[in-house]
Amino acid sequence: MNNLWKSMYRLRVHSRNQTLAYGKVFSASQSTSTQPASSAGDTGATAPPAKEKIIIPTRIERGPTDILMALSATVGFDPTAPHYKYHDDPYLIPTSNANKKTYALAQEAGRKAAHWIRQENAKLFRHMEADPPVQAFVPTMVYNEESQVETTDLQQLIDSVEVKDAILVYNLLKKNGIEVGDELKQQLLELLCFYNHEDTLPEQFIEERWFRQGTVGRERQRKTWKDFELAEELFHGLESKRSEHYCAMIRGMSRFFQVEKAWALYQETVEKGIELDTNTFNSLLHIASFLKESYDKRWDLVCEVMTTMKQQGLRPNLGTLNGILQTVTTIGGYNHPRTYALKTLAEFKQLGIEPSLASWYYMLVIFCRERGPVSHVLHDIMNEIEGKEFTIQDPKDTFFFVTAMDVCRNHLHDKELAKRVNQLLHQGENYNLIGDSYKESIYYRHYFALLATTEPLDSFLETYHLLVPNVYIPEPSVMEDILRSVEMNTAIEHVPLLWSHMVQFDHTGRENLVNLLLHIMVTNQPSADEPKHAELVQRFANIAWDMWNRMEERAAAPRATTTTGMPGPMLGDVLLLCARAGDYEKATAVFTKLSKEQNSIVGEPRIDGLREFVNLCVANRTPSVALQCLQYCSENGYPESVDIGRHIFNSFTLDQTQVSKIRSLVGAEAVKPKQNAAGSE
Repeated sequence: MNNLWKSMYRLRVHSRNQTLAYGKVFSASQSTSTQPASSAGDTGATAPPAKEKIIIPTRIERGPTDILMALSATVGFDPTAPHYKYHDDPYLIPTSNANKKTYALAQEAGRKAAHWIRQENAKLFRHMEADPPVQAFVPTMVYNEESQVETTDLQQLIDSVEVKDAILVYNLLKKNGIEVGDELKQQLLELLCFYNHEDTLPEQFIEERWFRQGTVGRERQRKTWKDFELAEELFHGLESKRSEHYCAMIRGMSRFFQVEKAWALYQETVEKGIELDTNTFNSLLHIASFLKESYDKRWDLVCEVMTTMKQQGLRPNLGTLNGILQTVTTIGGYNHPRTYALKTLAEFKQLGIEPSLASWYYMLVIFCRERGPVSHVLHDIMNEIEGKEFTIQDPKDTFFFVTAMDVCRNHLHDKELAKRVNQLLHQGENYNLIGDSYKESIYYRHYFALLATTEPLDSFLETYHLLVPNVYIPEPSVMEDILRSVEMNTAIEHVPLLWSHMVQFDHTGRENLVNLLLHIMVTNQPSADEPKHAELVQRFANIAWDMWNRMEERAAAPRATTTTGMPGPMLGDVLLLCARAGDYEKATAVFTKLSKEQNSIVGEPRIDGLREFVNLCVANRTPSVALQCLQYCSENGYPESVDIGRHIFNSFTLDQTQVSKIRSLVGAEAVKPKQNAAGSE
């Protein structure tokens, strides 16, 4: 990859040099060719040559992936292709959610290992990778307690967001008596407040960010601000505290939920007459719900903060709108939150401030509550934003699409509205606002579950084949909805495909899914008269046999939670499907499992499978196996045992020993010979 970037860079430099050279030649030729020719009355004086001004366009800054994005735009979306981060190889493409995460993080772990090796062996990597040098290829500076540092080192660490090293270097400067300027202290204070004295994950590790944000976002909001650390030491050590110092501290404490100290600092600024900026007031609005317990006092606090902003002559912005709406979401009841939200939107509309997706997310939370009345506010929102393209303006912008799809499924049960939301998601670059991997998975879970229960099966399967498995892999709950839709529509021709997907998605260990699929195959026996169902009997038997083998292997694993494999009812269904297909060998293996381990198998098989197995024994002329099945039925107390014994007696030519065994198992009624039409034997 490094060679690719170097080649592209050299090509760009070469083309730029060629352009400059061409400009010089063009200028010279223009100068000679634009000289006016001598006229007939010319006295010999020549006019000065006309000067042409060459304008070289400004070089356009390009990102590291701009060329790849341009190439991707020429291809368009290909649902049959995996994500570009996976190798386009059928043996290497992950086909389950767990494998996707493992694969992507494993690749990133390799990159992190390479960074670590380069950092630990910096003396071996002093050669120039590129000209001019790329800073990302250069090992970072290592600081310790004996390092000789200057203020320029601290400035460089702040610019590169190296928080831990910046703290160490500042302490070294303080220890060595080197004075740090007020401006540099302010930059360090802002760095510490924003990152709470912790190093952030480097931007190049995008996969770890993608998968980590889903878990971080679900954590309960709690105080994580580090009290009595360097940030507070810097702040309290200032002789004259200005507005920017208070702003940094209040924002940092609000960001990490040290709400008491943040509010105390705000009260201090009010008493001293120190003016704050708009974003600092916005941070206070975001923590209003933590400062006041009752709902009325929260709204009063919002009004108080907004009044102070007005007195200081500050103009609200989008962050102010979203801060107010976030506080309104914490106010209970139905009427008051809606009134406050609509009033806020109206006032900000008069100010010319357009809501972002985060604003509409808060409106959905306020209006579409789980135990509240049904609200159709999402229709109004979609009428307002449909067809537009959005960019990230607020961190909560990424919550809109997943919440909107949740409302479509659980609140409104409206598939048409869900399709409109999905179309908006794929409008332009809006998909960048889907959020993290967790939100993306939840979004498609709601979308698929809604379509599976409301759409015609054929129409739903078009969407299914478009997005599965490269964009989305159904969770077990969604797969259950799909299987129930197949069962309701008697679309058993899709069962083999769905089972193959269940194998790919690692759903074969879900007993409820396996049991449901067995139930569909057992209760919907393929008709031999229909051509499309002609091969399904055998394919169903193969699926059932595969299920049995997989559960047996799982039960035999060293860390298995159970050692019995399939329960009795499921084994009976497997026996029935194998017997229907006429596969005597497989059916006998399943029955042997039932017979030998009946004391450890949980539950009893249904009689249908045992009766079908006896019919298979009759077809294969194996009376001894049929008698074993009769004995199993008799020992387990099946009421149908007499009928099965009579069927065996009438279907085989048995010797006296076998007849005696039937009589001893089910009684003499089963071994009476058939009577003719006249009633005589």
